Order: sequence, then structure tokens, then C-alpha cells
Amino acid sequence: MQVFILRPGLASIPAYATDGAAGLDLAAALDAPLTLQPGERRAVPTGLSIALPRGHEGQVRPRSGLSSKHGVTCVNSPGTLDEDYRGEVAVLLINLGQVAHTIQPGDRIAQLVVAPVTRVAVSEVATADALGTTSRGDGGFGSTGR
Repeated sequence: MQVFILRPGLASIPAYATDGAAGLDLAAALDAPLTLQPGERRAVPTGLSIALPRGHEGQVRPRSGLSSKHGVTCVNSPGTLDEDYRGEVAVLLINLGQVAHTIQPGDRIAQLVVAPVTRVAVSEVATADALGTTSRGDGGFGSTGR
């Protein structure tokens, strides 16, 4: 993955925190602290533009520590970065906690998992029967629970 720093002095190159980490840490590229009030959501800049490998996507995911300790998580999780996107990577955060939470410049705010993407051919069929049958059928939300 190639990275371009859009905000020199504020942005940091994504890195794996440990040898076994699945995601690269993304940090807030802020000029000043940003406070998220309970229920508030904001796009937090990372100061980075990236080029993902062909056939891959970037999945922006919450950091478990922010979620468990402060109730701060990603609004659309995982957020998808398409391989052809070249704009600034921003993280859509929301404070689901009971108190305000302040993000400091350089704080790790999310993780980026780079994963392969399978593309499929789409074809329309004339009837629902052409889709075939399964034991689940058209059972939707919660239909397999007990």
C-alpha cells in the first residue's frame, strides 16, 4: 500500500501495533483537540491519501479500546475504502458514551484492515424459483435464532 501525507507534521504513517495485529492504526491529523459530545458524530481527518493494491479494499474499523472505555466508535463499520479512491482518508466517529470525549492530535482513532475483494458477474433471472431453494428460504432478520 502506498501512502501520501497530505498534512505534513500532523499525519502519521499507518502501522501495525504488534506482529499479530490485523489492522493498521489510523491516527487523527488534527491542529487542535476535538471534543465529541454524547451523540455527536464527526469525520476526523487522518491527513493521508492511499493507493491500495489492485483487487483489495480498505476496511475502516473501530478501535476496541475507544469503544469499550469511552463509547466512541465508527458510524459505518466497517467503512469501505475502494481501491480507486485517492482522497483523504477520514474516519466517521460517533460518541455513544454518556460524557464528552476529547480526541487529541495524533490519537489512534481507528484501524485499517486491507482485504482482498471478490467481484462477481451479475445476471438477472426471470423468476424467484430460478434462484434455487435453501433450508432457510426467505427467513430474514433473526429467523435462524432460537
